[in-house]
Amino acid sequence: MTLVTPLRAQDRALTLVALGDSLTAGYGLPADAAFPVQLEAALKAKGHAVTVANAGVSGDTATGGLDRVAWSVPDGTDGVILELGANDMLRGTDPAVTEKALDGIIATLKARGIPVLLAGMRAAPNLGPDYGRRFDAIYPRLAERYGLVLYPFFLDGIAGDRSLNLPDGLHPTRAGVARVVAGILPSVETFLTRLRKGS
Repeated sequence: MTLVTPLRAQDRALTLVALGDSLTAGYGLPADAAFPVQLEAALKAKGHAVTVANAGVSGDTATGGLDRVAWSVPDGTDGVILELGANDMLRGTDPAVTEKALDGIIATLKARGIPVLLAGMRAAPNLGPDYGRRFDAIYPRLAERYGLVLYPFFLDGIAGDRSLNLPDGLHPTRAGVARVVAGILPSVETFLTRLRKGS
């Protein structure tokens, strides 16, 4: 008789959901070039048993994310990568409104026992220094408030680089997404370590 050893918590495949806007959804790109797909491939290449679901909606705001978080993040999700706020910033939304919505998303997920990795955004310079200070402070403050893993700027290394963005200058190309993945990967691995310890 063969005894089957139960799967250890650290061996169990983890399910992440990337909750975001067009930067997550993969606007203007083939499905296999979207951030969640490239991130999952990069994690698997490093030996992580993980799936990353794409819950990105182009044009979504932080408030929109709050409205759909209940059905965008199904039960059984081990962790969420939260990437929202860029559209709020582009529309000049009051940073207090954005922060309240992001706080609501994080609190809702926390109540469900689902940890969050927060992917930050930064304000465009043309919005002025006052707006920039107020907007840029949202993400570090929320990360500190909730003890989250924070990746400070989702578009780090590609913002403003024409070679890594589509002609609109706002959305990354396949290569741009690969750069995003390379940048955020250490933070996601830290997040996975936390998830494993909490399993």
